[in-house]
Amino acid sequence: MTFKRSLCMLTLIALLCSALLGFAGCDKKETVIIYSSAEDYRIEHMQKRLNEQFPQYNVIVEYKTSGNHAATLQAAGKNAECDISHDLEYAYAEQLAAQGVLADLTDLIDWSVYAEDTVQSKYYAPEIRNGGCIIVNTQRLEELGLDKPTSYADLLDPKYKGQISMPNPASSGTGYMFLLSLVNAWGEQEALDYFDQLAENVLSFTSSGSGPVNSLVLGEVAIGLGMTPNAATKIGEGYPLEILFFEEGSPYSLYGQTIIEGKQERQAVKDVFAFLTTTLNEELCAYYYPEKIFKDKDYVLENFPTGIKYANMQVENASAYKEELLSKWTH
Repeated sequence: MTFKRSLCMLTLIALLCSALLGFAGCDKKETVIIYSSAEDYRIEHMQKRLNEQFPQYNVIVEYKTSGNHAATLQAAGKNAECDISHDLEYAYAEQLAAQGVLADLTDLIDWSVYAEDTVQSKYYAPEIRNGGCIIVNTQRLEELGLDKPTSYADLLDPKYKGQISMPNPASSGTGYMFLLSLVNAWGEQEALDYFDQLAENVLSFTSSGSGPVNSLVLGEVAIGLGMTPNAATKIGEGYPLEILFFEEGSPYSLYGQTIIEGKQERQAVKDVFAFLTTTLNEELCAYYYPEKIFKDKDYVLENFPTGIKYANMQVENASAYKEELLSKWTH
C-alpha cells in the first residue's frame, strides 16, 4: 500500500469516527423523569406536549397509582429516580414535605395566580381540584317511582335502600372527601353517625372513586356519591345522569406538583417544571378538569356545572388527621 493511499485511508477512518461521535453526542439528551398519577388521557396529552416543547431533553412521564407514587418517593427519598412529582394528592405531598423529600418552590412558582384555598404549602403547587357531587340516574329513579333527593338527610329515607353507591373512604380519596366535608360541616361524631345510618341504604361501598358512576351507568343503582368530572363525561356520552349539589357544597380534593429535593438545581428540571406548572397545567384544566384553581381564570366544559359552591375542606395536619379519622371509620 502506498503512503498516499494509507494517508487517505487514515483520513477516511478519522472522518467516520468523528461522525459517529457526533451522532452519539446528538443522541445523548438529558433525561427528566416525571411520576404522575393522572389518567391515561392526561398523561398522553402531557407526553405529546413535552416532546414538542423540549426536543433537546428526554422527558419521560411515568404513571404510578397514588399510593405507589407516594410510597416509592417515601422509600427512595432524595435518591429517587423521579425528578418531578405530578398529580399527587395533598395529603401525600404533605407527608413527603415533612420528610424533607420535596424541594422548596418559593422562588420557582408565582403563587399569586392561584385561588386562595388551593395554596397550602411552599413545597407543592396546585395542579387540579377534583370535586364531588351527588349523581342520579334519572331513568332509574323514574322506573322506581322515586323523587330526586335534595339533601343528605333525604338519602337516609328507606325508599332508597339498595339504590345508593358510595366510594369507601378507607380505599378511595373520593370517599374520604365526602366524609371530611361532612365532618367539617357537622362535627366528627354527627358525620360518623350519619354514615352509619347511610350504610343501611348503600348497595356497595366501592374501592375507587369511579365506582359509583360505573354503577349508575349500568343501572345498578339510582344514586351515587362520585366525581363531578366522571359524571359530566358520562352525560356527554348520552347516559341519563344528572349532577346535584346539596347545601354543604361540593367536597373536593386538591392535587399538586412538585420537584424532588436537590433536583431543582438542574436547568432541565427547572425548564420542564416551569412549562408544566404554567402552559401545560392551564391546558389540562381547560380540557379535562375545569374546577377552579387559578384566581383569574375560569374554564367551561360542556355538561360541566358552573358556579359551584365548594364545601369546607380545610384541616390542620391533613395527613395525620386523615389517618386518625379513617381509623374511626374502620371501627
